[in-house]
Amino acid sequence: MGTDTVTAPRRSGGRWISHWDPEDAAFWRDTGQRVANRNLWSSIFAEHLGFSVWSLWSVLVLFMTAENGFTFSASQKFLLVSLVALVGAVLRVPYTLAVPKLGGRNWTLISVAALLVPTVLAIALIQRPETPYWLFLVLAMTAGVGGGNFSSSMANISFFFPERKKGWALGLNAGGGNVGVATIQLLGLGVIAAFGVAGAFLLPLVYLPLLVVALFVAWRYMDNIAGARSDIGAQIATLRERHFWIMSFLYIGTFGSFIGFGFAFGLVLQSQFDRTPLEAAMVTFLGPLVGSLSRPFGGQLADRFGGAVITLWNFIAMLAFTGIILLAAVQQSLWLFTAGFVAVFILTGIGNGSTYKMIPSIYAARAEDMVAAGTPRESATAYAKRISGAMLGLVGAMGALGGVGINLVFRESFGATGSSIPAFIAFIAFYAVCIVVTAVVYVRRPHISAAPTTTAAPRVTTS
Repeated sequence: MGTDTVTAPRRSGGRWISHWDPEDAAFWRDTGQRVANRNLWSSIFAEHLGFSVWSLWSVLVLFMTAENGFTFSASQKFLLVSLVALVGAVLRVPYTLAVPKLGGRNWTLISVAALLVPTVLAIALIQRPETPYWLFLVLAMTAGVGGGNFSSSMANISFFFPERKKGWALGLNAGGGNVGVATIQLLGLGVIAAFGVAGAFLLPLVYLPLLVVALFVAWRYMDNIAGARSDIGAQIATLRERHFWIMSFLYIGTFGSFIGFGFAFGLVLQSQFDRTPLEAAMVTFLGPLVGSLSRPFGGQLADRFGGAVITLWNFIAMLAFTGIILLAAVQQSLWLFTAGFVAVFILTGIGNGSTYKMIPSIYAARAEDMVAAGTPRESATAYAKRISGAMLGLVGAMGALGGVGINLVFRESFGATGSSIPAFIAFIAFYAVCIVVTAVVYVRRPHISAAPTTTAAPRVTTS
């Protein structure tokens, strides 16, 4: 992705900036920084709401009790949140491509307006337990549009900032979005505490005015960049890179665990420990919150010690704490189960940061190999930035599929045994494979696992 640094033809259909050159120090000081920051904070607000709507049913399933007239089984509820996660993951790719086509401001308006649909449907569905399950699934799946907002938001903000500022800007944008998972769960706790399960419809109702405010903010404060473009050729080339598939697998283990456990935590507490909706909601928000806040530390640790090394030890710790969760499930120890889960959430955040830091380092190392083979350094560095930039976006989309897998595994586990124990055995096995892959492919190659040097591609932090 990139922006033209010359005047582009003015386009119609919204407020367009025809000339944008953030790499020009004078332009950035006099004009660019103010405009870019205005778009960033507007984008964070919209993306935060997108993550909240995407996570909406992970909270509403806690309200779907017999007291409220629902007869859905635990496996049916896990399938519901799995399909919502799947829609969000799939939409990340087209949402990324929409920004250069339609403009960041215009697409933010469209994507935020689209969030009104699943929000209104949720208000209706949670009050109609007699709705056939298949129809309930189809209508609830529309909440997946919130998952796509992340990719379009990140793509848009990347156009506004110079390379030296992108890590900071995209880190804020990603973190602000991730916290939306914890926010809606915390609001769900408030609704249950104040109104009981009968007040379920109030949770999506709260978001209707917030979405209207986000529409106004985007309309009033955001801009389109006429010179923004998407490097589709680089994205196609990325699909032929073995590192794309390997890093996607590892990111499924980190971000996939974050979003998957974020969707499933409360439902697992209900199904494994017979917690009431209020008791489950009192702790579910903690996991996504600490997972969101710990993400920057993963990037910082990777800066200092190398992304592959931190990712390796992080997966080892995730395996160990998942083993503790398994032990707690066997012993029916609620406090140990909860403590283990919160620790895993912290580790998913650290792993999110460290795995993403690996990608620029991998291609900086590739560029050095190309230089050693006779390729001019400028050409080699340009190649590294182009491919790693495209890979960052696509890996983010692939990682979200992990959220689908985790909830499907829980569904099968509870459906077959009535317990989460088989699911955690499967997760331990998966993390073991991640450890082996990280160690064999990356840690054994010092020039890849080392902390980034000055020749590395620019720092990018997303989710």
